[in-house]
Amino acid sequence: MTIAGSDSGGGAGIQADLKTFQELGVFGTSAITAITSQNTLGVQAVFPLPLDTIASQIDSVLSDIGADAVKTGMLFSADIIRLVADKLRLYGPQQVVVDPVMIAKGGAALLQNEAIEALRRELLPLAAVVTPNVPEASAILDGAVIRSVDDMIEAARSLHRLGPRYVFLKGGHLEGEEAVDVLFDGKEARLFRTPRIRTKHTHGTGCTTASAIAAGLAKGLPIDEAVALAKRFITAAIGSALEIGSGIGPTHHAALRLQQQSSS
Repeated sequence: MTIAGSDSGGGAGIQADLKTFQELGVFGTSAITAITSQNTLGVQAVFPLPLDTIASQIDSVLSDIGADAVKTGMLFSADIIRLVADKLRLYGPQQVVVDPVMIAKGGAALLQNEAIEALRRELLPLAAVVTPNVPEASAILDGAVIRSVDDMIEAARSLHRLGPRYVFLKGGHLEGEEAVDVLFDGKEARLFRTPRIRTKHTHGTGCTTASAIAAGLAKGLPIDEAVALAKRFITAAIGSALEIGSGIGPTHHAALRLQQQSSS
């Protein structure tokens, strides 16, 4: 299940989540937290839904269908975060993937500043894994400077102390020929390295990565295998990114499947 915002442009949010679930062989459900008017040029408007509307969607799905994994994305406000946390405590899914969506690729704020503390206190302790990028991790940690892999490992340690079982800190915003991500379990840090793909068309990469991890966990994979699957999925998706629109295009969610079909 994805609990997140809707992206009218189709590259991120619940649209990206559901595409990812489908591609990785799990059935996806959703609860929409906000509707965005959005395209490759940016976010033109955000319309958060009423709390009762969000709560009703979550209740409808989890009281009947349930979820082997829940992924949260754009939650926008402290009130929505508290509501979602309350529902997760009520229904008790074991695999909660928290993607702390804060800023769109075009720079629009997707999480109010006052909501960050609610994220720390309410949601992170419920997470099986939290999946911030470097700017998001810095914001959660009150402006921590993260400029190197060593900084990432230290930031992952600090994030782990906020309660998630695992931290997957993505290093795509750093410089270098490789994109280096850190998976931290509270004791050891494992590094995932991939060649950096030089493209501006990366809209939806965070949503897609977190959803791929959730799909792997829903299928019963251990966290390291779920992350490895997500890395293969997003690397293929970025490598085949779609140059549509006039701005930052989306990744290609079918890329890994198409590559596997062509090689078989």
